[in-house]
Amino acid sequence: MTKAGEREVVTVERANGGAGFIMKEALISAEQLGEHCKMFSRVTLKPNCELGYHEHHGETETYYILSGSGMYDDNGKAVPVEAGDVTFCRDGDGHGLKNTGTEDLSFVALILKL
Repeated sequence: MTKAGEREVVTVERANGGAGFIMKEALISAEQLGEHCKMFSRVTLKPNCELGYHEHHGETETYYILSGSGMYDDNGKAVPVEAGDVTFCRDGDGHGLKNTGTEDLSFVALILKL
């Protein structure tokens, strides 16, 4: 178990070549991820910051949008997202996310290895 406020938040500048920075908070420890889970984290983008477009190979990634709004790049197709939306990036596909709103955009990111 982890408690809010006890987890480390890491700032990553220009994540995957995106503008600004992201804040990433691992929700469980690396040991708890197991062999099939690469990442289970809360990610926050400040307004005008983005997680640059990137591809996944040998894994999938799901975003569950918790708050805010933005533009999701789904293999080159721009799709607006907001709280409650879920995105899925298949093995071999690519995606990115930009905060186009005026508030923080937060989401849970889950990367599963195939």
